[in-house]
Amino acid sequence: MRRVTLFVNGTSKNGKVVAVYGSLSDLLSVASNKLGVKASCLYNGRGGLIDDIALIRDDDVLYVSEGDPFIEFQNEVKVGSDQQGAHTDWLTLNIGGRLFTTTRSTLVSKEPESMLAHMFREKDVWGNKQDEHGAYLIDRSPEYFEPILNYLRHGQLIINEGINIRGVLEEARFFGIEQLADQLELVIKNSQPPEDHSPISRKEFVRFLLATPTKSELRCQGANLQGVKMLCSNAEGASLKGCNFEDPSGLKANLEGANLKGVDMEGSQMTGINLRVATLKNAKLKNCNLRGATLAGTDLENCDLSGCDLQEANLRGSNVKGAIFEEMLTPLHMSQSVR
Repeated sequence: MRRVTLFVNGTSKNGKVVAVYGSLSDLLSVASNKLGVKASCLYNGRGGLIDDIALIRDDDVLYVSEGDPFIEFQNEVKVGSDQQGAHTDWLTLNIGGRLFTTTRSTLVSKEPESMLAHMFREKDVWGNKQDEHGAYLIDRSPEYFEPILNYLRHGQLIINEGINIRGVLEEARFFGIEQLADQLELVIKNSQPPEDHSPISRKEFVRFLLATPTKSELRCQGANLQGVKMLCSNAEGASLKGCNFEDPSGLKANLEGANLKGVDMEGSQMTGINLRVATLKNAKLKNCNLRGATLAGTDLENCDLSGCDLQEANLRGSNVKGAIFEEMLTPLHMSQSVR
């Protein structure tokens, strides 16, 4: 079933929605009854004469004539002008399918150098496209445009709950409304939470670590992990570059039995750290301070330990197959790696 909206020729008010059945004569008869006129012919919104029922599509808007030529109705009704001669006639904007009715002076007065002002300061200067009802077509978001129109009306920035302020900012930039864009940027800046540079506690770090899936990437670069206890934890593939595991009070960090496969701990401070029977296969420990570290029984296969300080470190029983010991700061004694 097709439906059409019928208006009397030359108007856009008091329309009637009717079903299309039978022939063109049947539709004219229905139009006569619904609109109270003697319907003789039908026109589409562009003034084209409809002479065949097959030409009518669902949801078409048609204009009923008693035989007179098509009359294009006026969407804008001039109500006067201000002292400078700027137009204040009413007009309708079709923003992304939603209609907004306002005055020309609203669009041009508040921000006279904006793109909106240039578009509507003089009639048809920009050749603005209009829909079949005469509304000016603008392909933008209606929910973000509404706060902008209200700002142009009364000069106040009001954004309803649920509207993304960043979307309104992008619209303000698009339409060249610079004063509003500045206000929006300030609001966004003031709404940001202050940066928190306070150190994370050991308890918080372990909680985050335990809650992280094994396949997720974990970055803790430059973290302060003084005396952290991470026994049997799983930090495979984590990035711990430049971390500080040294506690001035003498408390040693304990990562005994931890899974640290592929972990990146380059440049970390790990004096006295306990990595006993931990898995560090393919890990990067380049330039780390491992003085006095316990690495007994640790899997260091293919581990990069170049540039490390391993003075007094315990590597007894560790697997150093394929491990890189280049540019060591202190020589590695056999007693450190043999039971």
